[in-house]
Amino acid sequence: MTFGTIATWRMAHDGVVEATKLLKSGTNASEALEVAIKQVEDYPFYKSVGYGGLPNAKGILEMDAAFMNGDTFQIGAVAGIVDIKNPISVAKKLSEEKFNSFLIGEGATQYAKDEGFEVKEMLTERAKKIWEKRIEDMKSKQLNPYDGHDTVGVVTLDQMGSMSVGTSSSGLFMKKPGRVGDSPLSGSGFYVDSTVGGAAATGLGEDLMKGILSYEIVRKMSEGLSPQEACDQTVYPFHDLLTQRYGKAGAFSLIAMNKKGEWGVATNVEFTFSVANNTTEPTIFMANRGENQTTTITPITKEWLDAYEKRIKAPIE
Repeated sequence: MTFGTIATWRMAHDGVVEATKLLKSGTNASEALEVAIKQVEDYPFYKSVGYGGLPNAKGILEMDAAFMNGDTFQIGAVAGIVDIKNPISVAKKLSEEKFNSFLIGEGATQYAKDEGFEVKEMLTERAKKIWEKRIEDMKSKQLNPYDGHDTVGVVTLDQMGSMSVGTSSSGLFMKKPGRVGDSPLSGSGFYVDSTVGGAAATGLGEDLMKGILSYEIVRKMSEGLSPQEACDQTVYPFHDLLTQRYGKAGAFSLIAMNKKGEWGVATNVEFTFSVANNTTEPTIFMANRGENQTTTITPITKEWLDAYEKRIKAPIE
């Protein structure tokens, strides 16, 4: 039977491994997706998602997350939620609500508490130290405050043909309190239709939300394009159009998987992702923009992985 998972960034690989085990055993797409994203949210060394994520300009860790069911189009989302262990689980729960399915700030946090979700101090000492260092560097070196927008986005396909998509992010480091990017916004940060496929985005939300790229990729797949063709023909023309109209385009990357378990990616930066299906074990790849509006994809080397692990766990001086 066909199944599959694709996720943004190397940080999602362990989650892809766990989701693949579940999908092989017959677990549904929604449960597998939640497990995959929780793996990332719970890991303290990933600076852009969940526990250990970097805070806003006031030192507060505000998190965004979204979930969508490709069978029913049910969507749940939270933005600016604080001190809740797994925002993706709150978003998934909210997708069951007919009304009030997208909550922000205090409302999102209170809902999570009322529903019994685990409350946890999500700002780690490590993340706080990075924030304090950035404040000092901004004063002494006139450093740009903004850094990091690596959302975890996941698409899953189960053996019954159902699909789900989800995102989770702590957003732009040093963002203004209340800032929300594309991650919890349907069509921009994510979209899925089980009869077609799904897509998710990572990158600078302020630019991603100008294009509704996740929806556009799914729409192109519905017209018969492969996931790779849909990604290439959506991401690169939009990058060029945004550069022409706006003067520049921030970093962004998109992933996609169709109902057959076929996958694709496109990016305007160096971008890692993890993917698996019924014919391929979980594998990490590197993607770059190639020639003629296409994407070049190569497997990650052991040396790259070793350097990555060393870098993310390096002591903060």
